[in-house]
Amino acid sequence: MTASPGAPAPAARLQGSARDARVWLLFVVVHAWQTYLALGPQAPAYTDVDLYRWWVQTGLDFGQWPVLDGPWVYPAGALLPILVPAVVSTTSTAAYVAGWCAFVTLLDAVAVALLMRHRAGHAAAVWWLAFLLLLGPAAMGRLDGVVAPITIAALLVALTHPRTSALLVTVGAWIKIAPGAAVIPLLMASRRPWRDVVEPAVLVCAIVVGTVVALGGGGHLLSFILTQEARDLQIESVAATPWIVAAMWTPTILREYDTQIFTYEVHGPGTRATADALGALLPLAVLAAAALLWWCRRRAGERFWSDDALRSDFVVRGTFVLTLLLIITNKVGSPQFISWLAPAVAVGIALGAARWRGTAVLLLAVAAATQAIYPWWYAQMVNAELPMTLVLVGRNVAVIVLLVMAVRHLVRPAAPPSAAGDDPAADEASGAVRGEPGEEVRA
Repeated sequence: MTASPGAPAPAARLQGSARDARVWLLFVVVHAWQTYLALGPQAPAYTDVDLYRWWVQTGLDFGQWPVLDGPWVYPAGALLPILVPAVVSTTSTAAYVAGWCAFVTLLDAVAVALLMRHRAGHAAAVWWLAFLLLLGPAAMGRLDGVVAPITIAALLVALTHPRTSALLVTVGAWIKIAPGAAVIPLLMASRRPWRDVVEPAVLVCAIVVGTVVALGGGGHLLSFILTQEARDLQIESVAATPWIVAAMWTPTILREYDTQIFTYEVHGPGTRATADALGALLPLAVLAAAALLWWCRRRAGERFWSDDALRSDFVVRGTFVLTLLLIITNKVGSPQFISWLAPAVAVGIALGAARWRGTAVLLLAVAAATQAIYPWWYAQMVNAELPMTLVLVGRNVAVIVLLVMAVRHLVRPAAPPSAAGDDPAADEASGAVRGEPGEEVRA
């Protein structure tokens, strides 16, 4: 019997199924390894998850909940994901951690399935799984492991379903602030910004704020911002890099443990002033990035609204730039922050956008360096041993390089297809993976 015109050939379908199977096999290996680390050799790296368990247990047993009954370091929406593993246990750390790993694995599975529906989705899924493997326990053992797949889903539907995208990033922002970085480029890329972005975001905020206020936690609603004011420079933060370097030659710079927030900070001449200045610099950096995005949109003119590839890359790369600024201008430098960067890169690859290859490779190196620092050789870094100090400095410099690359790509967007199509090098540089014969290629 002759196959209908346009139908994938049996060989192509078989090849596509084999590729799917390889991706899912890698998915199982990566998440099984992460779960093994969580329950075995790197269980101490999951102390945050055990803290989630304690908060939930205290709430369920004694009615004392974070945000509702006192200040909390997380936005109020973070209560929902930490409740999920409670169906497994609130008294056993191992059982709660296992439930947490299963929950994150399920969300990651949804993200992988969504990635593979797109133009270069298999390459994107493999890249993202490699990133999770290289970042290690910080990729799964924090709330950031919940918001990463949510952000991937939001960015994938930014143009096709902007209201859903706005809902998802706002939900993510009420769990950890970082996904909110996508709101600005979403607004600028929307044909109906009020209806498609503002209204869904306001709806989510109204539900969260209204619920918290109704349950008596209105006074602590913004405590996740206010509790950061007194912090000094965390030792791993990008802003602490000059003092980390100087500490190799002078004893006046100290690395000390803060028993109130359970983290190491760097103390020395100018550190307190820098930490205070970063509080003002962060919003200014966000405003500057918003101005740059506005300029890029206006410069593109009518092409911005007629070229969906340009507009989707604007959203994804704009989100990437803003997220980098949230990290670089932050006095905190927790290892899980690096996971904020992966969704934009994975989506950029999945959509076949140009010039993500270098960024993707460098971010994998950043992830590997971050896992080396925490949890494997954290003590050596805290004790200022030279090898891990150099790894930390190199990692932080690489994050700045990622920002420079991203801004350059925003300012100098890829040529339109008609121009780029005449240049074989431009096609290779895109990093796009073409569909197999007979396979439908979706933008």
